Amino acid sequence: QVQLVESGGGLVQVGGSLSLSCAASGRTFSSYAMGWFRQAPGKEREFVAAISRSGGSTSLADSVKGRFTISRGNAKNTVYLQMNSLKPEDTAVYYCATQSRLIIATIEGYYDYWGQGTQVTVSS
Repeated sequence: QVQLVESGGGLVQVGGSLSLSCAASGRTFSSYAMGWFRQAPGKEREFVAAISRSGGSTSLADSVKGRFTISRGNAKNTVYLQMNSLKPEDTAVYYCATQSRLIIATIEGYYDYWGQGTQVTVSS
């Protein structure tokens, strides 16, 4: 079992920044890859970013490339999502998740454990 707790969400103006964190517990953190997904009201959950076990490989959705960065601190059992130049369309509940099947996974079906999510609202 893995427990995931996201934090760092909130209300920010267009062009602003937020840094999300996801703290993991229950298993050796470095044994699984991590991902961030988001779900906007009335829409399906979508992939945002993923990072490998070591942090050496990352993947970002086209919609966030150049604005978001994913990283992890294995010593702190935490994965981060730095979000810059935020847009209204980034408004969503953001979820972190773990998977151990692939080096990097962009499809949510590969992910086994999910956090409860943190709300990000970008106001114009």
